[in-house]
Amino acid sequence: MITVREPGVLTTVQDTGRFGHYHIGMPPSGAMDGYAHAAANYLVGNDADRAALEMTYQGCTLEFGDDAVIALAGAEMSPTINDEPVATWETHAVEAGDVLATQFATNGARTYLAVAGGIDVDPLMGSRSTYTLIGLGGYEGRALEAGDELAVGEPKGESEALVGSAVDPERVPDYASESRIRIVLGLCDYRLTEESKAELCDAEWTVTPEADRVGYRLEGPDLDFVPREQPFGAGTDPSNVVDLGYPVGSIQVPQQPIVLMRDAVTGGGYATVGTVVSADRGLLAQRPTHQSVYFDAVTVDEALDARAERREALDAIRSSLG
Repeated sequence: MITVREPGVLTTVQDTGRFGHYHIGMPPSGAMDGYAHAAANYLVGNDADRAALEMTYQGCTLEFGDDAVIALAGAEMSPTINDEPVATWETHAVEAGDVLATQFATNGARTYLAVAGGIDVDPLMGSRSTYTLIGLGGYEGRALEAGDELAVGEPKGESEALVGSAVDPERVPDYASESRIRIVLGLCDYRLTEESKAELCDAEWTVTPEADRVGYRLEGPDLDFVPREQPFGAGTDPSNVVDLGYPVGSIQVPQQPIVLMRDAVTGGGYATVGTVVSADRGLLAQRPTHQSVYFDAVTVDEALDARAERREALDAIRSSLG
């Protein structure tokens, strides 16, 4: 059992997500940075889909009621065990009564705490992820609060043998330098003028304080739309189109871009002019408020290659840990 002493700003239970329900308006939820989430799980001997804690901007303080094997991956939150500093992207042992404390995030925005066996909450629709917008899944459908008690599942194999293992530094992202985010243009990029389509990828965009698990709202130059008579079924604003489905990672442009993230609504009537490639959505999720973002347009084949490279990196991490 793990007891929450201090919950941090926003700490939720997340796994790889809730799939197969998009057609009824249910987004996947799940870890915003799938790479860091998977790496943390591999470090403690879990499969990638085990539930972990996602800590946003500020970490939490936890007391362990039993011996456990843990790892943190993602942003740097200066973790300590019983006030002794420990490293992220590395496996650690804790004993019953030990206290893990984490601080405000640097070099990123989100950190994942994995425990051998996974955080054991009841699955809902095939996932243990928290969808806080409607209070569903995870721990009582909400962010953690002081006094909450989390059960831990049965570890897979001899997780103690992994203590002291670490991810190769070459495979640890430097989130502070990852400001370029690859996108595939479409579905509705035809609605932008040619000048604005170019500006989408030339401009400096800034992450606003409204950026969250639903959508990353960005601030920068206004984008212009091709004048037209709005079709039947579309709203009167030039950014409106006849309702369509929103892919996760799609970029809406009600003047300023909003990148739809893991808890986003699944459809609506705003033009979506591009989609962040799956390999880079975690990098975007690690961009904190007031940091810059730049978009690079790539082809679908290049997006697939990027996804394959990320999978190969995670496979290499898992193989290195045995």
